[in-house]
This record gives sequence, structure tokens and C-alpha cells, in this order.
Amino acid sequence: MERIDVLKTYKLFIGGAFPRSESGRVYAVKDFKGKHLANTCQASRKDLRDAVVSARSAFPGWSGATAYNRGQILYRMAEILEGRTDQFIAEISALEGANPKAAALQVEESIDLLIWYAGWSDKISALDGSTNSVSGPFYNFTIPEPIGVVAVFAAAKPSLLNLVGAMASVITSGNTAVMVASEKFPLPAISFAECMATSDLPAGVVNILTGVSSELAPWAASHMDIDAIDAAGLSPKVLKEAQIAGVGNLKRIKTPPNIKSPKRILDFMESKTVWHPIGI
Repeated sequence: MERIDVLKTYKLFIGGAFPRSESGRVYAVKDFKGKHLANTCQASRKDLRDAVVSARSAFPGWSGATAYNRGQILYRMAEILEGRTDQFIAEISALEGANPKAAALQVEESIDLLIWYAGWSDKISALDGSTNSVSGPFYNFTIPEPIGVVAVFAAAKPSLLNLVGAMASVITSGNTAVMVASEKFPLPAISFAECMATSDLPAGVVNILTGVSSELAPWAASHMDIDAIDAAGLSPKVLKEAQIAGVGNLKRIKTPPNIKSPKRILDFMESKTVWHPIGI
């Protein structure tokens, strides 16, 4: 008797769980030859709101964790990703048309990028923080702190590398994230969510939606409980719409060009100044 393959189901990742879209909508993802590859969930405005609630709930615990602990969890993600290299090579090759060698290189670079950002977790405050000279019996410190909940619209190709870099740069400092995967290349995002789900990452720190960026971006920009947006994956037209929608709440909207830079971490941090009297 011929065996029927068990096809992978690609769902959303919200609050550490893998629900389907509340709308029931899906859309077809095609391989680089234009053939049907999989159906993925088309996230709705309600899914976005659920992801924001989850991210906001997770923020106090994640931002309050030690920088060392956050770095260890990022490192654990890299370990799990390396153990599933073959799966990601197959997905990247099918979606992007990359040959196996190029796909393997992208996976290796994603693993290395996770470790690179893990190393910055307990060093970013030394890079951007300072002790300020003041007149009087006080110490005055400037300390970078996480901004809060960040919506991330991941750039398309290379799909896994862009997703990993955007995610790691946001959460390394203590932010939580609502990520919208590339509309055309979403499969590695949900597969990577499975790595995060088993990496000791607290539920809700990273939430991943698949769907239409042009539909979700204006709602993310106008959402009062999203503090910033990484808009690297938005088209100029959709970016403009998001910027207009974000005016009312003074949302910070960035389009960081470099996937590997400490500045990308600092783009989503705020500077806090602390005064402390000098003891006698």
C-alpha cells in the first residue's frame, strides 16, 4: 500500500502557541517555479491585536530578565536552528530558487547572526551608556532601555537571514516583537517559530504573523500599544501609509538597512537619565 505524505501545516505563532487565523483565511505560497508549495494563514487585524496583547504581557518579564539570560536564550535558538539545518535548506531552496550550497550558507549566516546578537545583549549598554559630568554632588548616568513592543515587517530575500536579524536585534535589548513575515517567502518564519518555541524563550516575546503586509501595516502603525515599527520589508507606498497612520501616536518607524549592526539594536531603545546623590 502506497503511503501518503504528511504535509506540513503552517500556522501563526502567537503567545507561544500555533493558532490558525481567526478569520479562517489562507493564501497559497508558490515555489520559485510558480508551483503550489503550501497554504499559509492570512493574518487579520484581530490576529494582529492578539499578538500585540501577547507581546505587551510578555514585556515586563523579558525586559526585566538579565541581559546574560536573554543572550543565553538567543544562543539556544542558534543551537536548535543548527540541528534543523536540512529542513531550512529545503524550504529556502524551494521558495527562493537557491541552490543547496547557497541555501546552506544562508542558514549558517543566520546561526552566526543569532550568536553575534546574543553577544551584544550584555554589552550594548556599555556602548551607548555614559556617565555625565554635572555640577553638584550627584552622579548622572545615561542608560539605554528597551522601547517596548516593536512590530517588524521582515524584508523578503534572503528570507531566513532577514527574519532572524530583525528579530534578534529587537529582542536582544529586552523589547518584545510582533513580526510579519515576508508575504512571498513566509515558510522559514513559521519553521523558525518552532525553534523559538523550544528554546526557553518566554511565550509572547516573539509573535509571528503571515499574511499581506499592506493590509496589516497601517493597523500596526495606528495601534496605540505598539511603540515602534521596523519597516525594512515595506514597499515605499505602504511605508508612506504607515508613517501617516503613525503620526497620531508619534510612533517610531525605522527602516534599518544593515542586518548586522549594533545601531539596529539602538534604533529600538530609549535613553534614560538617572540622577543619584553622592554619598559622604
